[in-house]
Amino acid sequence: MLFATGDTHGDFDRFKPENFFEAEEITRDDYVLICGDFGGVWSGSSKESKILDWLENMPFTTLFVDGNHENFELLYSLPEMAWKGGRVHIVRPHILHLMRGQVYEIEGRRFFTMGGARSHDIQDGILDPKSPTFKEDYQALRMMYGMFRVKGVSWWSEELPSKDEYAEAWRNLESMNFSVDFVISHCCPTSIQGLIDPHYKRDDLTDFLDEVRERTSFDQWLFGHYHDNKRFYTNYTLLYEQIVQVL
Repeated sequence: MLFATGDTHGDFDRFKPENFFEAEEITRDDYVLICGDFGGVWSGSSKESKILDWLENMPFTTLFVDGNHENFELLYSLPEMAWKGGRVHIVRPHILHLMRGQVYEIEGRRFFTMGGARSHDIQDGILDPKSPTFKEDYQALRMMYGMFRVKGVSWWSEELPSKDEYAEAWRNLESMNFSVDFVISHCCPTSIQGLIDPHYKRDDLTDFLDEVRERTSFDQWLFGHYHDNKRFYTNYTLLYEQIVQVL
């Protein structure tokens, strides 16, 4: 079986047995897939390590694509391996990061993954700790309840894919004759994003996903990022706290 859910931001309480009843019936050969903003590789602290150990000890295998709220410096430093036709970062033996632009075959189905998203909570800017006015700027924005993040602390430029990641995505889709069963992303195509809220701004990634939508045959598209649980048309599912069975 495969279940999917939305952003966890390092909080995995939804997977406790009292919240996720199906966990009593599944095994390591079953999967829970998080559609970005995993957030479990963030500080590298001993507390975080204990939380990851707890998740590792759950009866299922955890899979996730990255979102925009990830510590990409730590995430990209993890060991890599080949897994089910694609590449993954190994967080724990049974916690795997599904990397960008990959195609995996899971239970006979093809999954195309493309993590990343542009942050929506940076309207007041991104502060650089190396700036001579950093402390003053930080305190001022905190006093104003500003929407900002700090470079290398709570924001990384890698939140959006690189040219190489886009290129690898197209190569892998082409190798599948642009036909997969599932697309898993964090944000969604520009055209779908407009249905969620017309105020959301398009960017290179949402436009790329729109092109994937137009060129690729797929059955279902699952994504997170927008903190809601909704369905669009018959095959686009926005997930947040809800856990749904996919296979």
